[in-house]
Amino acid sequence: MMARLRAILSGILFGVLLSLLWSCSSSSQRPKQEDIEALFADSLFKPVNDIPSVDAIFALPAEAVTEARRAFERHNFSSKSPLPVHQWLAMYINANQEGGKSHFRYQDNLTQVASLTYDQRAGNCMSLVIMASALADIFNIGTEFQDIAIEPVWDKQGNFYLVNGHVNLRFLPTEIGNTVYVSSHAILVDFMPERTLRGYQKTLISRQTLTAMFYNNMAAESLVDGDVDRAYALVKAGLKAGNFVPALNTLAVIYRHRGNNHLAERAYRYALQFDPKDMTTLYNLALILGEQGRLEEWAEVNKVLELARIQNPFYYYDMAEHAFDEHQYDAALTWYKRAVERADYRHEFFFGLSRTYWVLGDEKRAKQNMERAFALSREATDKFRYQAKLKAMQQH
Repeated sequence: MMARLRAILSGILFGVLLSLLWSCSSSSQRPKQEDIEALFADSLFKPVNDIPSVDAIFALPAEAVTEARRAFERHNFSSKSPLPVHQWLAMYINANQEGGKSHFRYQDNLTQVASLTYDQRAGNCMSLVIMASALADIFNIGTEFQDIAIEPVWDKQGNFYLVNGHVNLRFLPTEIGNTVYVSSHAILVDFMPERTLRGYQKTLISRQTLTAMFYNNMAAESLVDGDVDRAYALVKAGLKAGNFVPALNTLAVIYRHRGNNHLAERAYRYALQFDPKDMTTLYNLALILGEQGRLEEWAEVNKVLELARIQNPFYYYDMAEHAFDEHQYDAALTWYKRAVERADYRHEFFFGLSRTYWVLGDEKRAKQNMERAFALSREATDKFRYQAKLKAMQQH
């Protein structure tokens, strides 16, 4: 992976930004396919042959199709008041509900095709929406996909900051034979019940855009894993599928990993034609400008970035880490607290608070924050590390 880069004049280390599920371009204009084709540089990468086709993304195995059809037939046969098929399917998937015979649950893991999500009965929001759409196809149920303008959810993996968004879908009413239903309306299907969607702007997106988002997710995940060739193949497939503007940022990051800043800058600047204030693209462009000593251009971009940077919780986390390493513990405590204020779901922020309180002699708060870090952690290695530190604290 690319080494962390020091932003010129900032005194703090930053990684590159990637967007997962993140929003459509703010411009009404869309990239032209011929312009996108001109951005590709296949000669820099090894061919990858196992990229899923668009059809494969939404395909379900024959047994899943049979299982769903038989379940609907059983419902019609046994119920005195059969539900409309789109309403029944929402209950069959059991999104946003507890219990049920066929409960599919949200699980923050890798993006995957419909067949794998169906088999595992779990997936992230993109994977589950893809699977739900595939099930709707079985019954010819119309769908509407929605990009939800939630507050950004920040993540950090390796040298990457990931900005996560959210998508869901609605099942539209359909007619089956001569059946007449008393009530028939669109059904929202969302797999994250803890998220309150009221008040958030919703943008309808096409299945084509959803597909492009899917490829971009997989490309970002491959890049985090260090598989640059696969990441390139995936982002190229996504750009061909839907001209998804944020994927241009992913393409540029991939070129950076191949050491080609010229191609990366071309992709960044092309993306900015459609969304001139996109913070992710501006941030990554600023890294190139800073490294190349183009300080006047860097300063212009950084004026726009500075306001956005203070919304990034990892800005404060990196400041805290730097202060801690310099033994400036009071300052570290202030920075860690500011990081938590903006993202109280990151275990490493509470770990930072814990070890700072411990150094400052506040053992009670150190233990409380270590317990919080343990509760929020998902990876076994993190849980083991926090549990061991808690045990050591308790024995102190």
